[in-house]
Order: sequence, then structure tokens, then C-alpha cells
Amino acid sequence: MSMNTPVLSAERQGYLTGYLEALALVERLHRLLLDVIKDEFERVGILEINSVQALLLFNIGEQEVTAGELKTRGYYQGSNVSYNLKKLVDLGYMHHQRCEVDRRSVRVKLTEKGRNVRDLVSDLFARHAEGLEARGVIDLSRLDDTTAALRLVERYWADQIRYIY
Repeated sequence: MSMNTPVLSAERQGYLTGYLEALALVERLHRLLLDVIKDEFERVGILEINSVQALLLFNIGEQEVTAGELKTRGYYQGSNVSYNLKKLVDLGYMHHQRCEVDRRSVRVKLTEKGRNVRDLVSDLFARHAEGLEARGVIDLSRLDDTTAALRLVERYWADQIRYIY
């Protein structure tokens, strides 16, 4: 142990261990979600877009948004949103149009092709929800508790970022 590493009580060490395990699990779950979407797309023969792009289409839904709004609304977490939007426009999954008020800003919305992908991902998630419930993997109460706990962590992290700046 280095000179700068504090000695933690057993209880605090246990909390830290649990927190680190939860962080690793959230990261693994996100990667698994992308793999599940990828597998579904391979199954139905959609190979020209990746799972990140499909999730982006799902999150946009029927809305018309700017690239900046994708991040502020939590629809996209990656650093290459411009690349993904350009690819989705080029492949015909999204329309784009310059804003009338701010000509530097581009608004995007789904095309019919994009809505079909959104519906495919939506159907996949609905099947998952039904499967989780039917198999008794997690009941609604525990799911609500998990979501509430994750929202608290999200708020804490967001506050930490605001506090730093």
C-alpha cells in the first residue's frame, strides 16, 4: 500500500468493493446490450449499421433533435456523434436540415427506414421485458428499486462533474 492510500475500515472497504463491482457491472451490461442488439441485427440481416447507431435511432424516436441535444438529453454517450449521424444520414436512416434560426445547427429526424430500425429495437426490448417477467428474473418492485438507485448514482456523478467545473 502506498503512503498516500488511506487505510479503510472494513465497512468502508466493503462499500468501496461493492461500488467498484457495481461500476464494472454497469459497464458489462452496456457492452452486453450492444452485443444483444448486434446479434438481433445479424439475425434479421441488417448489417450496414452497428448497435450504437441502432440504439441512437431508438433513443431519437419520433423527435427532431440537434447533435448537441443528443448528448444533453442522454441519447448518445459516445464521442463520435457527428460520425454516426453522418453515416445514418448517408445510409438513409435519418433526414437532416439546417435550422432556420441558427444556420450552424443541424436538426435530424428518422426516415421511414430509421423508424423501422427503431421499431425493431423496440420490439426486441419488449420481448426482453416479457422474458424477464415471465421467467421471474426480476419483479417490477426490484426493477423500480434498481432504476431508482441508478438514477441517484447518475445524479451524484452529474453533480461531481458540475462541481469540478
